[in-house]
Amino acid sequence: MRGIKYIILLFAMCAAQLGRGQMYFTPLEVGIAGGCSQYFGDLNEHYGIKTINGAGGFYLRRRINAYIAVKLLANYTKVSYDDKYNKASYPLLRNLNFQSNITEIALQAEFNFFSFVTGDPYRRFTPFLTGGVGMFFYDPYTEYNGKKVYLRPLGTEGQFAGHADRKYGTTSVCFPVGAGVKYWLTPGVNLTLEIADRLTLTDYLDDVSTTYVGAGAFSKNPTAAALQDRSVEGGGAQSIGTVGKQRGNTSSKDQYMMALFSVSFTFKSYRCPKSGNDDDLRVR
Repeated sequence: MRGIKYIILLFAMCAAQLGRGQMYFTPLEVGIAGGCSQYFGDLNEHYGIKTINGAGGFYLRRRINAYIAVKLLANYTKVSYDDKYNKASYPLLRNLNFQSNITEIALQAEFNFFSFVTGDPYRRFTPFLTGGVGMFFYDPYTEYNGKKVYLRPLGTEGQFAGHADRKYGTTSVCFPVGAGVKYWLTPGVNLTLEIADRLTLTDYLDDVSTTYVGAGAFSKNPTAAALQDRSVEGGGAQSIGTVGKQRGNTSSKDQYMMALFSVSFTFKSYRCPKSGNDDDLRVR
């Protein structure tokens, strides 16, 4: 009889414990981001900010500990530039321009300067550094005679006229490198501001990289002939697109930078926390 009483008492204690509804934050969170981007490359060698475009995406972030996290992200943006924004005489005469939509997927690591744990009032804010690797889709185009014309199929630098080594695809690798700050607004709701430059492995994000091959290489494609050299269109006295004349700058690859503000939500769990794990903070 006494044993039955002990069993009943133990069951009541367990039920009371469950009734308290103890909940804990897990290391996993999901976020949504919005902001802007800017392209740097052959048409924007002096880091102008004349063509800022909108950007946005979402991510999953996994906290390894209070100082390190990894993030899997997917973003979308648009990049563009026009020689008319340059001050030097040669780019103004060159008169090239482009636009491209970009979709990227990347994996980044984050390194917090301070211990950061959502819900802990003593670890509420931290600056951080970030770096990673990803891939992105791009396809440069321009406006010609009031129509949208994709540039890669035209081979404006002779890709289909004896310069096959200049061919490029629609995907490339990027290396996000940047910094930011984190702040938890309420337990489980985190704010992040991140600015990261995307170093890429392509010099054709803007369809400009090497030298002119001359209008004669496009005798069967008048659209390609017109778009490989737009100097006369820009008011030049004569065409500058002679064979071998520099069209772009091969000494560096193209880049695009993103500045993103995000809100993330940390997942919750009813499981008991692991001993010594700062990330398993009890929800108050």
